[in-house]
Amino acid sequence: MAEQHTPRSLIVSLYGAYGRSPDDAPLAVAELIRLLGVLGVDAPSVRSSVSRLKRRELLIPRRTAEGAAGYALSDDARMLLDDGDRRIYARDEPRLSDGWVLAVFSVPEAERHKRHLLRSRLARLGFGTAAPGVWIAPARLYEETRHTLERLDLAPYVELFRGDHLGFAATAEAVSRWWDLPSIAKLHEEFLDAHEPVLRAGPPGTPEAAYRAYLLALDSWRRLPYADPVLPLELLPENWPGTRSAEVFLALHELLHARGAEFVRPPGPGARPQEA
Repeated sequence: MAEQHTPRSLIVSLYGAYGRSPDDAPLAVAELIRLLGVLGVDAPSVRSSVSRLKRRELLIPRRTAEGAAGYALSDDARMLLDDGDRRIYARDEPRLSDGWVLAVFSVPEAERHKRHLLRSRLARLGFGTAAPGVWIAPARLYEETRHTLERLDLAPYVELFRGDHLGFAATAEAVSRWWDLPSIAKLHEEFLDAHEPVLRAGPPGTPEAAYRAYLLALDSWRRLPYADPVLPLELLPENWPGTRSAEVFLALHELLHARGAEFVRPPGPGARPQEA
């Protein structure tokens, strides 16, 4: 499936990569239009997408130090991005001994719309289905799962447990039922097809080129650690492409992120440092 970089997704990726600072300074609307423009997004699409993110209470209107109209991240948005960082830039190898987190939920029939929301959110967090109403994920996802359920007021419907898989089927066999591993592998292969050539090409010629390549890679990659629960290698098929795609993304981050920041915040009076 061809990559789709929507304006709203690119804005989230932009804030995640370059829009956080110790003083919570906003990005000016004019800057958002400039930065999304080089990715092929026109001004009306930027404004429309920002409005939707504002309605979702992820962006809040705020004036820049120069008095220009801009948008800063809400507390919820910061938590989402901080939680996401732990997945997106993860370097630790997952271990089978870390165990699993189970989510078991029950939603009254009168609130069945929340049942659908729960299922979709757990799936987006990387949970697999162990049995009807029983969802499973690596235990390291517990904190983020808790934050998400609390933020969406879904915690009263869910019980979370932590433990080990004791059988009867081998864990590797069970994992192949809990997750659609071929579909996840295909996502990794698509990422590699699109972005590994950028890494092979070496350092970009300009900060703008670095920024463009990095934002597109990040916008593609940041979905993958959610579609893929990142399981221990002993539970996965041989030559699992997720290992290589993670290596490629982290190498692209090292190659492109800081250089791209020069385009986002050109050096000079008034420029402020950005966090990775």
